[in-house]
Amino acid sequence: MSGLVNPPAAEGAAAEAGAASRENGGSSRPAAAADAYTAVRRRVFRQLIESVLYEGIVAADKEQADSSDSTLFRLHGFTAGAEPVVYECRGRITSSFGRIRLDHTPVLRRAGQSVKEAESLAAFVEEVLGRTEADSLKLSAFAGEVEQTLLHDTVAYEERISRGLRLGELDYDALESGALNDGHPYHPAYKSRIGFDPADNRAFGPEFRTSITLMWAAVRLADAVAVIDSEAGSLEELWRQELGEIVLQQFRHRLMEEGCDPAAYVLLPIHPWQWREHISRLFLAEIRSGRIIPLGEAGSSYLPQQSIRTLANRIDAGKPYVKLSLNLINTSSSRQLLPLFVENAPVVTRWLKRAAAQDRYLTEEARLILLGEFAGVSYAAPDQAAAGLLAAQKRGALGCIWRESLSAYLQEGETAVPFTALCAMEADGRPYISSWLSEYGVDQWVEQLMEACVLPVVHLAVVQGIALEAHAQNMVLVHRDGRPVRAALKDFHEDVLFYRPGLLHPELCPPFTEDTGFEAERIEQIRYLTLGALFFINLSELALLLAEQLGYEEGRFWDIAAGSLLQHMERFPEYADRFQAVNLFAETTRVEQLTKRRLYPEGLSLMHEVPNPLYAAARRRGIHADRRTGAYRKAGV
Repeated sequence: MSGLVNPPAAEGAAAEAGAASRENGGSSRPAAAADAYTAVRRRVFRQLIESVLYEGIVAADKEQADSSDSTLFRLHGFTAGAEPVVYECRGRITSSFGRIRLDHTPVLRRAGQSVKEAESLAAFVEEVLGRTEADSLKLSAFAGEVEQTLLHDTVAYEERISRGLRLGELDYDALESGALNDGHPYHPAYKSRIGFDPADNRAFGPEFRTSITLMWAAVRLADAVAVIDSEAGSLEELWRQELGEIVLQQFRHRLMEEGCDPAAYVLLPIHPWQWREHISRLFLAEIRSGRIIPLGEAGSSYLPQQSIRTLANRIDAGKPYVKLSLNLINTSSSRQLLPLFVENAPVVTRWLKRAAAQDRYLTEEARLILLGEFAGVSYAAPDQAAAGLLAAQKRGALGCIWRESLSAYLQEGETAVPFTALCAMEADGRPYISSWLSEYGVDQWVEQLMEACVLPVVHLAVVQGIALEAHAQNMVLVHRDGRPVRAALKDFHEDVLFYRPGLLHPELCPPFTEDTGFEAERIEQIRYLTLGALFFINLSELALLLAEQLGYEEGRFWDIAAGSLLQHMERFPEYADRFQAVNLFAETTRVEQLTKRRLYPEGLSLMHEVPNPLYAAARRRGIHADRRTGAYRKAGV
């Protein structure tokens, strides 16, 4: 493959990071100082190599150490001058879905007689991944994403150091809106934010806790999707709650000044970056014709949460979260809100809540919190599909979803933390959860976590037949003094999956159209999503943290997980056939190849078969699952 198209240089990223900090009131010490910059670069390298090896994008020579489970990996490539180059790193193949975990020894680059630490991410992408069948344009874009991740996370690293935050002293809102800034633990482009320049990153990145005031616009009702759950009142009442009566009347007066009937328009908030960079340019014709009326900035100030596009009210934590369209690429995904999913958001929420209400375990014992997405507005003009070259940019660029605030659900004595906090590290190098583990004991705490967070999600998927993408930012742990008691789930509008024959209450299921992708063709897909989201991302990261920081055996972690599931199954023998059909103890499962998806042409299979740690844990307990039927039996029975 020929060289990358203008691959960004690591040195340039370092300089830009320092300049960004100085220009925006940061510390006099450059944000790309050696300690932060080097630490972040090494992390990106680790996640990049872990993912390309795990997903089978490249093969490596392996050399096993005699006295440990450490493996030396050698990845081969060629320089731009066609000279051979080798990247070397050390790590291990874990018990958690067979994931590859590199240690903190720097990656080495061997070229000719030169052996030194690998310093250029773009060079690795070109020299090693350039030998694969990856699409050349996608490869170039991916090089930019990992370099931008290096830039943005370096600045974030310095910000956290300068603020001296102690995570254990912060409440849920502070953790969600800024303090937790580690990003995706597996994806190498975990903080790419393609579209933000350094000033944008500081103004709108959650790490910097900069207040955001939303831009508002009126959209002609005939060109909009506008929905609200009947139990949440009316959109008029929602706008009054968000803006206040005085501002609402000012907006109506403005519409009348423009010769427009306020009753023929709906209001929606817009992220100020989205307005500046995209809406004012892409929708110029609609603005000139009066189909979209800009109304200006108004309402409360907000703080961005971990996902960037979801904002929390800074003044009143009880008010709804606001999720906004952003034409931004982050973790290799576009952050737009398609009208189809905006329209379905309240429908999905109502369905989930009605299904859960039929289940005494979910409502009375697990007390599962489902943060409802109760209202949404999106520009969806009938002629938008004919927008020509701008169609892809305009589609889903102007939309909003309102989600319930968590604070309304918490009872006295309950505290919430994002699930991602469980794998976070304090500045002194101790795990965020270390005091909880000391107080309750690791075994007991993990058991309680399984009961509080894992079993409700599994029950919803297997018994009710509705699987959710309950990973990372989509899950919240509710605890009492560090003891897990229940879970809150969110972000349903795009990531719900059901298998119709597996629905316990099919009469409750809305008539979703095929293009939502909500309906699975095979029961195995319920297993893939449940294991791939909750277990592969959330639980395997926790298992690895406990192993690496506390010496807690991975096998013990998965034994507890399997034991919790088996006990739950025994409690509900009437659903044995459902557990057997989904078969969470299958020998292997499929997980998404997140890095490969970013490199290869559309249409290729982007799932790969990996070992399931629950299978090995069940066998250690003498439990075997029939490969054909999924039925469980004790060994020798």
